[in-house]
Amino acid sequence: MILVGSTNPAKLEPARQVFAEVFPGLGVQGVEVASGVRDQPIGYEETLLGALNRARAALAWPGAVFGVGLEAGVEFDAEGAWLFNVAVILRVDGRKGLARGGSVLLPPRVAERVRGGEELGRVMDELVGQKDTKKGLGAVGVLTLARLERMEFWRHTLELALPPFLRPELYP
Repeated sequence: MILVGSTNPAKLEPARQVFAEVFPGLGVQGVEVASGVRDQPIGYEETLLGALNRARAALAWPGAVFGVGLEAGVEFDAEGAWLFNVAVILRVDGRKGLARGGSVLLPPRVAERVRGGEELGRVMDELVGQKDTKKGLGAVGVLTLARLERMEFWRHTLELALPPFLRPELYP
């Protein structure tokens, strides 16, 4: 069984798609686990830690062969605030895959609120007058007018975390 450390459909569906292709026969299930980091991780290190914590907690569930952690973070630089995501895939034998996905520049007023400590999902909900955007289009979908939705953003990152499993001879 492949356990994803989240029950968010925008994370589960891409995991189901990717793993059905790569590891057919292994079911994918979401489990509620704590990330151990802030609701809105800031910076790569905190975002990676959240994804690792989720993957480890998922792998600890009975019957898990893989534990998957998916965490979205925001980092700041001279250009503003960048939304990005991190995927960690852990296998029961100790093999690990990880990847950092693409990034999208957040609008200045959104960046200001996130810098002030607010969680991006809630800020985006208010911005567009919707509820639970992070379970659907996500910030990336809202900002790109659905040209790239959150599920595809996650699928891309999961695919990039697979090489240690697809080409184990290159990743000792």
